[in-house]
Amino acid sequence: MYSTREKELVNIGVVIAFLSAMVLSISASAQDQGLHNSSKEFAAPADLSWTDWDDPLELDRTWQAAIVRVPAGKGQSRQVTTDDLLQQTTGIEGKIPTVIYLHGCSGIWPGTHTRIKFLSDNGFLVIAPASLARETYPRSCNVETHEGGLFRGTLVLRHNDAGYAIEKAREVSIVDKKNIVLMGFSEGGLATVTFEARNEQQHVSARVSEGWTCHVPWPEARGVNAPESEPVLTLVGERDPWYQSQWTIGDCAQFLNPTNGSKSVVYRDGVLADKHGLLDHEIAQRDVLEFLNKNLDF
Repeated sequence: MYSTREKELVNIGVVIAFLSAMVLSISASAQDQGLHNSSKEFAAPADLSWTDWDDPLELDRTWQAAIVRVPAGKGQSRQVTTDDLLQQTTGIEGKIPTVIYLHGCSGIWPGTHTRIKFLSDNGFLVIAPASLARETYPRSCNVETHEGGLFRGTLVLRHNDAGYAIEKAREVSIVDKKNIVLMGFSEGGLATVTFEARNEQQHVSARVSEGWTCHVPWPEARGVNAPESEPVLTLVGERDPWYQSQWTIGDCAQFLNPTNGSKSVVYRDGVLADKHGLLDHEIAQRDVLEFLNKNLDF
């Protein structure tokens, strides 16, 4: 049994822990403001000029607003900023395998933080460029109705943001340039598998796509564009509610090269079969870590 004094100390500890959690929550919420469908002021598609697609200022906004986590001991990580990375103020020495993580069509949401933390807790530096940080950005989906592709040009924006983030990551001293992974969820998964490097600095070591089927009528969004040197892992639930039309149902297997380590995982049974978000579950997390450990050299 606790003494009166011990009970007081326990209660104080609970209050401190609660307040700390509140501060962290408020901090994350403040950073994410404007980076989700619910808080973003979207531009009309007619207001988007082709010059906006690769405008250096727009690209840099996605980097400056990126969500970043670094490993902090076994099974732990902490959130930093891209400025911390470039100014070498993370307190980390040596080289770390790095994931460039592409969020889904709705922007940064709690699930983004969950996935980034999972990866960083397992030893990866994770940088998630925030595409919705662009000043001129049309809405691309409605998550309530499972409607995607509301602005076809979004894929070009996402590809440009990914390439810029990969190049910027190579400027960071702690990034292991031989072990850079491109990874994404939903629309970010689509951007991941269809991304084409514009130069040698944009090549990665592997790719991971969560919640995408590789099937869509638009030719620029169909299939996989990774070179043979970049193995690809794709994950999808067989009854994913986003992809049950005749145009989107299926998986990426036919577009992958199994001889280079690429793999399509379709969850046909259990809870994952009906899910769009898969990496909230340990089964999918294990599949991702197994793929990365097998195909990276670290």
